[in-house]
Amino acid sequence: SITKERTEVILQGTSSLDPNDPSAVWEEYDFKCKPGDLRRRPCFISPYHYRLDWLMWFAAFQTYEQNEWIIHLAGKLLAQEEETLSLLATNPFAGRAPP
Repeated sequence: SITKERTEVILQGTSSLDPNDPSAVWEEYDFKCKPGDLRRRPCFISPYHYRLDWLMWFAAFQTYEQNEWIIHLAGKLLAQEEETLSLLATNPFAGRAPP
C-alpha cells in the first residue's frame, strides 16, 4: 500500500555566513526523479529506478540515525564532489563557493 501523505527529505544549502539568520537564502538540491516540484513532469524510467532518489523516499520514513548514508551524502555535497553531484538534476552552487 501507499501512504496518503508524502513525507519528504529535502536537501538545501546556503551561502549565508550565518545560516540561522532569518534573511539567509536556502537553495534546494534537485534530484533527477525524486518527487519535488509539483509542476515538473513525472520521471518515467520503468523498469529501473534512480537508486539515490529511491533511497531518499525511504529515508523520509525513518531518522537520519537509521540512514547514516545521508550524512555522508551531505558531506559530499558540501565538498562539491563531482561524482556525487552527477547523481543530481541540479547543483544550486555550480560555479560558486560551496555552501
